[in-house]
Amino acid sequence: MSKVIKILGTGCPKCKSMTSVVNDVVSENNIEATIEKVEDIMEIMKFNVMSTPALVIDDVITIKGRVPSKAEVLALLN
Repeated sequence: MSKVIKILGTGCPKCKSMTSVVNDVVSENNIEATIEKVEDIMEIMKFNVMSTPALVIDDVITIKGRVPSKAEVLALLN
């Protein structure tokens, strides 16, 4: 089943790093997923996240305030 991944962040360098890490993991491991970048501050507030970047997988906040490693993202997606 396809995963829905949302990356919450306003476009800061950490947000861009997280986007890159997630994209790499999904493509390198042939994971079926849609990746959505959420940059609107009002949308981010709906998740009650105060520190970005944040990673949301299937509407569950899994990481916030830091850039995860590829291994960590892979573990969360499996």
